[in-house]
Amino acid sequence: MPHDRGLRATFDRAAAEYQSARPAYPDELYADLRALTGIEPPAHLLEVGCGPGKATLPLARTGFRITAVELGAALAAEARRNLAAFPAVSVITSSFEEWEPPPGALFDLVYAATAWKWVDPEVGYAKAAALLPRGGHLAVWAADHAFPAGFDPFFTEIQKVYDAIGEGDGAPWPPPRPGDRPDPAAAAFAPSGHFEVVGTRRHVWALRYTAEEYLALLGTFSGHIAMEPARREHLFQEVRRRLAARADGRLTRHWSAVLTVGRRR
Repeated sequence: MPHDRGLRATFDRAAAEYQSARPAYPDELYADLRALTGIEPPAHLLEVGCGPGKATLPLARTGFRITAVELGAALAAEARRNLAAFPAVSVITSSFEEWEPPPGALFDLVYAATAWKWVDPEVGYAKAAALLPRGGHLAVWAADHAFPAGFDPFFTEIQKVYDAIGEGDGAPWPPPRPGDRPDPAAAAFAPSGHFEVVGTRRHVWALRYTAEEYLALLGTFSGHIAMEPARREHLFQEVRRRLAARADGRLTRHWSAVLTVGRRR
């Protein structure tokens, strides 16, 4: 299903919560990124849609120079605060599509973390290619909800609530397991005509959440931000009620991130 790109501006309304509520990406993902691309500090990276700096900060700590482009003014301000200790990182407030890079600008890597799906593909691939030398790399990944064998039954229960309030997506339940679902990013690279996929790596991990921690996470998702307030409040109360019935009051949510790396043709 195509993403409603009109929702991409909603994240700015959750700018203050995003950094703490969203999961960190696994260290192994960054190791795979370096192995597949061959980049090493102090290479100059371009990040598309940095948010508050969730993926920027680990790479800045490693010693990379980073230019980060972020659509949301509040998110960009959060990123500047979070990255203030790194003078080699600059944050630009703009959409990637409308950003005008300096004449002749080239980067060693263009990457996007849980952001590329919001970029217009008619613009994104061509623009990324124009900002890379021949043989340069575009890397994208996203943290998505994963449903491995034995996933927490809480999600089957709460899906009934989504359906009841008219917020279900109509997809079959349960969703495909990690590895059974094709990677949409990899499928889009070759048809763009600008990149060939040189590697994909999947990472799956699990996190435990209290009710309030989980609601803070939901509050950073575009669909929940844009949800009609009465529906959202009903959903959140159902999350609290179901977790209050558990001895430890917690749920387990699995995450999956597929790193896809393409080389510029």
